[in-house]
Amino acid sequence: MNFILEGGPIFMVPLLLLLIIIVVLFLKGLKNNSEKNLKLIKEISLFAFVFGVLGFVVGLLGALDAMSQMSDIAPQVMAGGFKVGLLSPTFGMVIFLIGKLFTIILTSKEK
Repeated sequence: MNFILEGGPIFMVPLLLLLIIIVVLFLKGLKNNSEKNLKLIKEISLFAFVFGVLGFVVGLLGALDAMSQMSDIAPQVMAGGFKVGLLSPTFGMVIFLIGKLFTIILTSKEK
C-alpha cells in the first residue's frame, strides 16, 4: 500500500475506490448478470485509466514548472520524479485491465 501514498493520494485513493467499485459490480454480476453491470464496469474501468493518465499529466506539469525555476537538476531526481509520476497511470491501466477481464468473464457467463 506504500505505492498509493507514494503516487499521490489525490489520484491514487480515488483510483483505489474505483477498483473496489468494479470488484463489487463484478461480484454482483456473478449473482445477477445484467447488461447494466457490464456497461458500468466498462465505463468505470475506462474512467480509471483516463483518470490515472490525468494524474500523470498534472504531476508532470507541476514538475516542469518546478524545473523551470531551478538552474541545475540531478538526473537521479528526474528519474525518481518520473517513477513517482508513472504510478497513477500504471495503477489506472491495471484497473482497466481488471475491468476488461471482469467484462470478459461476465460476457462468457451470459445466457
